[in-house]
Amino acid sequence: MAAAVISFSSGMPAIADLNKFEADTPGEFGIGSAAQFGSADLRKAVHVNENFRRANFTSADMRESDFSGSTFNGAYLEKAVAYKANFAGADLSDTLMDRMVLNDANLKDAVLVRSVLTRSDLGGALIEGADFSDAVLDLTQKQALCKYASGTNPTTGVSTRASLGCGNSRRNAYGTPSSPLLSAPPQRLLDRDGFCDQGTGLCDVK
Repeated sequence: MAAAVISFSSGMPAIADLNKFEADTPGEFGIGSAAQFGSADLRKAVHVNENFRRANFTSADMRESDFSGSTFNGAYLEKAVAYKANFAGADLSDTLMDRMVLNDANLKDAVLVRSVLTRSDLGGALIEGADFSDAVLDLTQKQALCKYASGTNPTTGVSTRASLGCGNSRRNAYGTPSSPLLSAPPQRLLDRDGFCDQGTGLCDVK
């Protein structure tokens, strides 16, 4: 019985080696890099046009790093600090980017379709030409980005403002699934046509 157990477990990686095993296979179902950068110090690192699909960057320090043109489909970037990081032209679609610091980051022409950015800080981020279609953002963050959003994404052909739902639309007025506005919109925030004031999002109930 003991021999059988040893024989069965000998081909499986130990828990301590799990990250290396995932990276070598590579990744879930052999798809993607599954590279492990959780809590890693990546300050001023240069990884241009590289494949980080399904990689783990949870809580990584990515300040002033250059990941321009790289692919991050399905990657995990929760709580990562990417102050002044360069993601220009990067594919960040379907990524988990919640609680991420993206102050002054370069997201020019980046694709963030279906990405999750709840509680993330994009203050001062360059978003010209970025595509946020179906991305999940907090309403206050979306409003702030809409104040200066411009350009069209060269890959998807989608306008940045359109992808954020900027303007007088009910979709923008209700925010995102992370927003409590979905379940109980305050009366002063909405009217029949959505936003009244693009700067504050406030409306006078008639």
